[in-house]
Amino acid sequence: MEATVLDSWVLAEFSTPDALVTATRQMREKGFEGMDTYSPYPLHGGSEALGLPPSRVPFIALCGGLTGVATALAMQTWMNTIDYPLNIGGRPLLSLPAWVPITFELGVLFAAFGIFFGLLGLSRLPQPYHPVFESEEFRTASTHGYWLSVPQATGTDAAPVMDQLKALGATQVTLVTGEKE
Repeated sequence: MEATVLDSWVLAEFSTPDALVTATRQMREKGFEGMDTYSPYPLHGGSEALGLPPSRVPFIALCGGLTGVATALAMQTWMNTIDYPLNIGGRPLLSLPAWVPITFELGVLFAAFGIFFGLLGLSRLPQPYHPVFESEEFRTASTHGYWLSVPQATGTDAAPVMDQLKALGATQVTLVTGEKE
């Protein structure tokens, strides 16, 4: 079968984190979208340079926590007042103060699960393969390299983008293509 090019990425390495953030900001201002940065640690100002929206993780955590609280209260109400009511020490069957520990713990548990799975979904993980991972030079991204990938539409010339990245201070610029059999 013949290989067909799906997409390509211009991959540029920068010598410092500040150079990467500055170049990312300038490329976004020129109208490039879908870029991504790679570095051994989170970069200050990197999210703003990419133009990423505010994180949705706090909202996910709130929804998970409220779901856990509602589940705990519903579960305890069902078990203690309807399914198997026990009158212990003259306490009322619907005793909310006695249910605080379980309600709190289930709220925390559901919030933690919401954050974990929500973050996986928002990050599009697991992503075991991306064509830029195949570039031999890109291996420095996990140790000391600062990389920017700019997606290219199929059939477009990458030379102008490569020249712009070199002008912004990239020490190394390569073109990576994704192929499908």
